[in-house]
Amino acid sequence: MKSLSVPVLAGLAKFFSGATVRWVGCEPDSCQRVYFANHTSHLDALVLWASLPKQLRSITRPVAAKDYWDGGPVRRYVSSLFNVILIDRKQVKAHNSPIDMMIREIGSRDSLIVFPEGSRNPTGEMRDFKSGMYYLAKKRPDLEFMPVYIDNLNRVMPKGEFLPVPLLSCITIGPPMWLETGERKQQFLSRARAEIVKLKEQDSNEA
Repeated sequence: MKSLSVPVLAGLAKFFSGATVRWVGCEPDSCQRVYFANHTSHLDALVLWASLPKQLRSITRPVAAKDYWDGGPVRRYVSSLFNVILIDRKQVKAHNSPIDMMIREIGSRDSLIVFPEGSRNPTGEMRDFKSGMYYLAKKRPDLEFMPVYIDNLNRVMPKGEFLPVPLLSCITIGPPMWLETGERKQQFLSRARAEIVKLKEQDSNEA
């Protein structure tokens, strides 16, 4: 049943979002990556995941808030289909941190989709990045960190709405970056955020 539901879910996500995908300075690859994106809609994780090539979807796991995706049977079922790593933001503990959980879950094969702002910002303006991505890069320096700019999804799934509104959106994936030797936390986070801003500006100039 799940093998049939996953293509249907991916197809519906792409239909409602009208998402087109651009790979800028990079190509799809099965190496372990962390796709980090701006966050404006509850659909962000699903649409980004659905927009990856089919062979990458099975090895790419979105990270999302447990309090939302565990809120009801429909959301739980959808999150199980695209293999979400659910983070309980209210039960963060030092001995079982979200970063350690992600590292355990991906092992030596899977990739991640993360949203470093933490919570959604429906205005489209990016907040400063939280520190988690830095600690993930520090513990797994081999991972490729791929900046992703998601445009228009806040209007496809407006805040407070239950059903998506069909519109066109665009997902731009930029070249990989890594934590540099001696790079401090704020330097890395600011550089990562700047990579998404750069993709946004490129999109605006080409529109």
